[in-house]
Amino acid sequence: MVEKIPQGYKKTEAGVIPETWACLRLGDVSQKIGSGITPTGGSRKYKLVGHPFVRSQNVLWGKLDLSEIVYIADDTHTTFIGTEIKKDDVLLNITGASIGRAAIANDDIIGGNVNQHVCIIRPIQTELNSVFLCTYLISSAGQKYIDSFQSGGNRQGLNFKQIASILIPVPPQHEQVAIAEALSDMGSLISSLEKLISKKQRTKQGVIQELLMGKKRLSGFGGELNSIGYKKTEAGIVPEDWEVKTIGMLFSFKNGLNKAKEYFGYGTPIVNYMDVYSKRGLVADDIQGRVFVSADEIKAFDVQKGDVFFTRTSETPEEVGVSTTILEDLKDTVFSGFILRARPKTESLDIYYQKYCFSSSIIRHKIVSSCTYTTRALTNGRSLSTISLPIPPLPEQIAIAQFLSDMDEEIEKLIAKLNKYKAIKRGMMQELLIGKRRLV
Repeated sequence: MVEKIPQGYKKTEAGVIPETWACLRLGDVSQKIGSGITPTGGSRKYKLVGHPFVRSQNVLWGKLDLSEIVYIADDTHTTFIGTEIKKDDVLLNITGASIGRAAIANDDIIGGNVNQHVCIIRPIQTELNSVFLCTYLISSAGQKYIDSFQSGGNRQGLNFKQIASILIPVPPQHEQVAIAEALSDMGSLISSLEKLISKKQRTKQGVIQELLMGKKRLSGFGGELNSIGYKKTEAGIVPEDWEVKTIGMLFSFKNGLNKAKEYFGYGTPIVNYMDVYSKRGLVADDIQGRVFVSADEIKAFDVQKGDVFFTRTSETPEEVGVSTTILEDLKDTVFSGFILRARPKTESLDIYYQKYCFSSSIIRHKIVSSCTYTTRALTNGRSLSTISLPIPPLPEQIAIAQFLSDMDEEIEKLIAKLNKYKAIKRGMMQELLIGKRRLV
């Protein structure tokens, strides 16, 4: 069947594009395509100040992460002049798991250098706009090109000849600028939302710490003008009207189910490590894992509303003892051997308060400190049982849980909005970069 080309479009090696667009090899519209080297001596040459030295971990999808940037001294930099970063350079990761990520050099790294894992692409600005190029490289079309150079779909590395051979659909300069501005505006909106979400998450973590330790009391609790005093306890300094109990006084513990891998993928729902690690509260729809088990195993490793699960083992102590609470009745559900079940002995804790009460920095520090570590970090019921937990009166627990839940809901709405904008940008990229949608 003959492909029908829309009026005003033409078929090229880069696909169907507008007649006024060119189809050019990246090497034909670039002043420079090349990477750097790592200084002799490696990390010993890195400094706290000097010329920024950009590595692949600093180059993300369309943006730079300079939180772990390192620097090199003047004498090292002068030997790397050929890899000096200039304004509007596009940086492309060319090796390893991050291959294909690209970003534009900003003012913070101009005058710095790149290592051998990062390629500098310096487009001829009168021919190819840097924002347009960077956006094309990280788009599905650009990534398809990068994938095509990898043997067997295994992303191993790009060489300069391959990069130079990438075909770019190139609009007239004024249209490139319009596309770049539209995508930059959407990128700025996304970046602003990401910063707002990050700020609110940091604020929430501080509020959690204050509320769960009684440093801050909600309206109606703590007496008039918070007149109730404080006391020193095993759990720290807490309000005088709060109780303190060990986790072992509140919960009984049980290790989870261990089965060979061939039993997984079908059968009974199972609460897994990532279910616990990724969410503070679980309902039936959150549990996607399945395992084939007997009726006796379902009974022995059952899951009930109000159960708390802790991650039991991990590569690092910081990932151990992360908790979630089961928020609804779950029929015929079991739990994995990589997690630990804590079943309430009493009704001292509100079920929704349980979602938060193990996540204050003080309690997390105690949980992490109680871990054992050989080849992997590990916790168990005996270790967790000794940790003291501050317990507000039940009405205050409910109020705290609701306050924190409202903060979570606000953040979740912002995240949903962020995901919507990201999807819109992906759609814009797909259409604008091949001329399916025109701005001018």
